[in-house]
Amino acid sequence: MRLIRGLYSCPPNLFAQGSVATIGNFDGVHLGHQAIIKRLTVKAEALSVPSVVIVFEPHPQEFFRPDAAPARLFKLTDKLLALKDLGVDYVLCLRFNQELAELSAEDFIRRVLVETLRVKHLFIGDDFKFGYQRQGDFALLNQAGHFPVEANQTVVQEVDGGDVRISSSLVRQAIADSDFTRTEKLLGRPYRFSGRVAHGDKQGRTIGIPTANIALKRLKSPLQGVYAVKVLGIGNKAINGVANVGKKPTLNERKERLEIHLFDFEGDVYGQHLTIEPITKIRDEQKFNGKDELIEQINRDIEKARALFNNQL
Repeated sequence: MRLIRGLYSCPPNLFAQGSVATIGNFDGVHLGHQAIIKRLTVKAEALSVPSVVIVFEPHPQEFFRPDAAPARLFKLTDKLLALKDLGVDYVLCLRFNQELAELSAEDFIRRVLVETLRVKHLFIGDDFKFGYQRQGDFALLNQAGHFPVEANQTVVQEVDGGDVRISSSLVRQAIADSDFTRTEKLLGRPYRFSGRVAHGDKQGRTIGIPTANIALKRLKSPLQGVYAVKVLGIGNKAINGVANVGKKPTLNERKERLEIHLFDFEGDVYGQHLTIEPITKIRDEQKFNGKDELIEQINRDIEKARALFNNQL
């Protein structure tokens, strides 16, 4: 799979034979998204042209209303890995900025879909809006008549004895409720996210509890608090641990980040790319009366996480 960052990075004749495309945020690449991608790749194969997924970075809601934007399930890297696994040929990532926000719906169709991708078939949500002031929609695309436009079908999944419409919002709610069994049913796989270990302030080492620090690279994480986690990417086995996602209010941090304490591990993981799977939530983040109280609570969190793993959760 190839990532194309912006229209100007697309070689002029890359899609000379045309393409089959879809547009959306695809946050989490849940079962509903997977059904859309399956239809996309099947149609592309039938027409002997490449499949293209068009996404925006940042999400439009993060551009227009950053304080009210929903928590992001996946950063771009995680999304790309999931789309690659589904057999997508190209991802066109359009930077959502003021220029794109002011692009008319007609110009979006002409510049992106017709002139650049030479779309032969488009899959799109029947409620999808695009272009300046959201003036473009399913009806406008049909009226333009450049290519067939097909509505993405709603995917319904039986969860906990009832049928539910799969959506990113539903996945976010399941994670907020710390219901990772339900989350897995909606995603079709365990919820995992990845990141590279960076140097932190090393305060953990000064209190005998070293941590691996990973930048979340999103405005808002769906995880908030302390979790028992499994960490993949170190050797051949998953390593158990406890993780904190938040702003560390006791230490007056301002930026949300992820810190992981790995159990029974003493190696150096700086620079390594790790995958984290939250297993169960231990508690919400809270502010303590000083570092000593914080250390006591962290040790209790570690004991509780170890007990959970020892009892095989």
